[in-house]
Amino acid sequence: MLPSGTWGKRKPQSRRLRWVRSDARGAMWARQEGLHHPHPHTVVRCPSSSSSSVSCSGDSEEEDMGLLEVSVTDIKPPAPELGPMPDGLSPQQVVRRHILGSIVQSEGSYVESLKRVLQDYRNPLMEMEPKVLSVRKCQVVFFRVKEILHCHSMFQIALSSRVAEWDSTEKIGDLFVASFSKSMVLDVYSDYVNNFTNAMSIIKKACLTKPAFLEFLKRRQVCSPDRVTLYGLMVKPIQRFPQFILLLQDMLKNTPRGHPDRLSLQLALTELETLAEKLNEQKRLADQVAEIQQLTKSVSDRSSLNKLLTSGQRQLLLCETLTETVYGDRGQLIKSKERRVFLLNDMLVCANINFKGQLEISSLVPLGPKYVVKWNTALPQVQVVEVGQDGGSYDKDNVLIQHAGAKKASASGLAQNKVYFGPPRLFQELQDLQKDLAVVEQITLLISTLHGTYQNLNMTVAQDWCLALQRLMRVKEEEIHSANKCRLRLLLPGKPDKSGRPISFMVVFITPNPLSKISWVNRLHLAKIGLREENQPGWRCPDEDKKSKAPFWCPTLACCIPAFSSRGLSLQLGALVHSPVSCPLLGFSAVSTSLPQGYLWVGGGQEGAGGQVEIFSLNRPSPRTVKSFPLVAPVLCMEYIPEPDEGESGNGDSEESHTAADPSAAVHPTICLGLQDGSILVYSSVDTGTQCLATCRSPGLQPVLCLRHSPFHLLAGLQDGTLAAYPRTSGDVPWDLESPPVCLTVGPGPIRTLLSLEDAVWASCGPRVTVLDATSLQTQQSFEAHQDEAVSVTHMVKAGSGVWMAFSSGSSIRLFHTETLEHLQEINIATRTTFLLPGQKQLCITSLLICQGLLWVGTDQGVIVLLPVPRLEGIPKITGKGMVSLNGHCGPVTFLAVATSILALDILRSEPEEAEGPRAEEDKPDGQAPEPAPAPSSHVGRELTRKKGILLQYRLRSTAHLPGPLLSVREPAAADGSALEHSEEDGSIYEMADDPDVWVRSRPCARDAHRKEICSMAIISGGQGYRNFGSASGVGGRPAPCGEMDSTLLIWQVPLTL
Repeated sequence: MLPSGTWGKRKPQSRRLRWVRSDARGAMWARQEGLHHPHPHTVVRCPSSSSSSVSCSGDSEEEDMGLLEVSVTDIKPPAPELGPMPDGLSPQQVVRRHILGSIVQSEGSYVESLKRVLQDYRNPLMEMEPKVLSVRKCQVVFFRVKEILHCHSMFQIALSSRVAEWDSTEKIGDLFVASFSKSMVLDVYSDYVNNFTNAMSIIKKACLTKPAFLEFLKRRQVCSPDRVTLYGLMVKPIQRFPQFILLLQDMLKNTPRGHPDRLSLQLALTELETLAEKLNEQKRLADQVAEIQQLTKSVSDRSSLNKLLTSGQRQLLLCETLTETVYGDRGQLIKSKERRVFLLNDMLVCANINFKGQLEISSLVPLGPKYVVKWNTALPQVQVVEVGQDGGSYDKDNVLIQHAGAKKASASGLAQNKVYFGPPRLFQELQDLQKDLAVVEQITLLISTLHGTYQNLNMTVAQDWCLALQRLMRVKEEEIHSANKCRLRLLLPGKPDKSGRPISFMVVFITPNPLSKISWVNRLHLAKIGLREENQPGWRCPDEDKKSKAPFWCPTLACCIPAFSSRGLSLQLGALVHSPVSCPLLGFSAVSTSLPQGYLWVGGGQEGAGGQVEIFSLNRPSPRTVKSFPLVAPVLCMEYIPEPDEGESGNGDSEESHTAADPSAAVHPTICLGLQDGSILVYSSVDTGTQCLATCRSPGLQPVLCLRHSPFHLLAGLQDGTLAAYPRTSGDVPWDLESPPVCLTVGPGPIRTLLSLEDAVWASCGPRVTVLDATSLQTQQSFEAHQDEAVSVTHMVKAGSGVWMAFSSGSSIRLFHTETLEHLQEINIATRTTFLLPGQKQLCITSLLICQGLLWVGTDQGVIVLLPVPRLEGIPKITGKGMVSLNGHCGPVTFLAVATSILALDILRSEPEEAEGPRAEEDKPDGQAPEPAPAPSSHVGRELTRKKGILLQYRLRSTAHLPGPLLSVREPAAADGSALEHSEEDGSIYEMADDPDVWVRSRPCARDAHRKEICSMAIISGGQGYRNFGSASGVGGRPAPCGEMDSTLLIWQVPLTL
């Protein structure tokens, strides 16, 4: 176990190089590092972390590093081998032995690959005469490979001794911590990753210009036993730590609580995840620089675009190869060509791709294309336009739209200003159906005035016609929706015509899959928001200059809104929850750009007076109030309780799963409110009807300070230190609020915060935290989280295997282990905010939130701090410096809350699946009444379902030979066995994709099949007023929508998690 505070006070590693010899000092160093040294005569050197750049001079890298050459063959660790499996092992012990075997085998293979890079490639190239690659280029290409090999050879030595004593110790986690937590490991891997793109560029250029070098690579690949190329060997260091993480996750799953290796494994997982994240970010930045450099080479040195790209102020947010398509007037495909599209933080660039060179090289090293810029435009002028979208976002009368790449429109086309959104054929057919429906509805009105009764001319037949047309329209809308999944349509500004009239042109791209389309729309939207004044910049690192750019994944401030519509009452904020409710009216792109769908419930009130709840809808481009209602007392806390999972209820059978899927089932999500007068209110959150399902009063009418739910209880923390537990029941109200609750006295002071874990409940009273069993509510243990008796634990948030806590005074937050309750880390937030609040000595934490690897910290000065934490099952210790938001509040940050919603899966569903699902009911034998079962999210579908009682199978025999579809709501069986819905939809576009993984004519792509969800997320902070800390006056240039004393919500949007 590590002593408390170890993580925050680790001593820096010595920057000098050290030798590990067979003397007593070397053996002692090895023991301290957790490494056993089985060879008394082995000499090993550890790499330097100070030499972080590649020397471009002719000197050897050994001279640059001040080291002597040590050949790889000097390190000969014995092959680690597990002995025979002893008897009496538990199933988990057997699995752990197998995982250890996988680690040993994987590490051995990795070390051999590194040796092959040096022995089969680097050494021969260095010794070859005449040289096909200069010594300097060899050093650049193979930079840091030897140092990485030495690190892993040391690890392999220690691993062999651990394997030998496995059956007596069963410990491996501390070895990973000791081996991979050193700064030198990060340094050598960082150097390698940063140099990788440069190394591949040298290899590619040498292949194109030196046939002898290309022949050398081919010969080495043919001679190798597994035919792995040099690129395949050199990419392995980049993939190594993700492989380690997967193996350690498996080991942790099979390590029971209380095992001596469990905490070490969690710490090891944290170290490796942190290391992998840093390397990933460095690789992303290196790739971004390489892409921008490659793009810059294709632009004239004197052009304005070249100056923009070389200014160093551009960030590459997204870059992908898309297929540009051009359509004719009748919707036919005229031409298509691959383009490389670059989304920068303030502009969009499209380039032609020009692959030059021998194709045989691409099998040895990835070829980088050359680009020819086709067009570029400022980001605010780019608009995403969907099929059938009305011209709400642009003025059709004043904007002439042309297709990029198409021939100039004819005079008649200009006169009509006709816009063809691909696929135009489907959209035109939908418009024709709408016109025909209007005509048939007029005919129906005329038929209703007939005085006589006719067999083939009556209201039943007329209604059947109307419903049939509605059905055809629904089918056409779904075809357009399906066609929309991979089509990205952008409206771009062009040069004005001779009369000065602005001309815009439409560009249509085909994305590789629907996920790509969603990502493009989402990133375009967020990049535009990022250009607003309040986001320039929106975040700043504490120790960096003001010019530094925040990472691309930074949350973007989307809006600032008053928390309450009645401003005159000066209501104080209490709590906020998000109720995720999907909105079927949102289009394909709307869900990619909108805030997480659903409703925000904001509660508050006035001290000594009444309370109020304000409900905001997030199902529109900007949040808007849909309802507010008063309460008898101020709201102090709120808890959103989703539908119970199958595992949470006693009968986790098919009926329960049906209940979860059926929106009309009995169990619905609820929202619980705790008031200052001791009331607990339970509301239905299905809609904005705000139906109060149940109400009760707390024991002794004590104010309800916090609410949490577990699978078994609704827990209320009261002012007098009592924990009231209301058991779960079945029915409309999930909790038994009528019977007296189970009451437990946690302590003499108020219960400020509760935390529900998988099998336990944590309750804070003063500086102590009590751990209760989640089922029986029996006290398991308690511990002191702070040494000062006058300090209270005010906030607790969990991530991985740790809990972060904040306190009623002081600017520090502390990390505790969920299993051993050990204090692992302490972070002082005030050190992060001194540059924003000079001279401010006192700082207090007022809110905490953890989501998606980020710890949000709100303070009493209105400043919000963002700290990165690991996402996996390890310990969520803070390793980075984090960032501070330049947008905050004028007073304390009352709460931080997260709003998440899962995008509907039918967005990614293929057309055949949609056809098979809701319409399978239609294929019934003749004689039965047809029962179309449309998708419940379809408005037309709901209409059909409501009126299915009058749907008759009506077929006029004398018209069967006439052309055109049969006008009946019951569709006839097609001659070829395919129904109308199964007909091809503009298949020419999909058929030009050669990649079998691309969605060819709506076939689901295999690589997307495993993706269960797309998560949309926003962070909401609540406090007094709005303040921009980046401006000199303290208030941004844009007028704040709220006064300094008004309760205000700030909403940050983050990129979709795909």
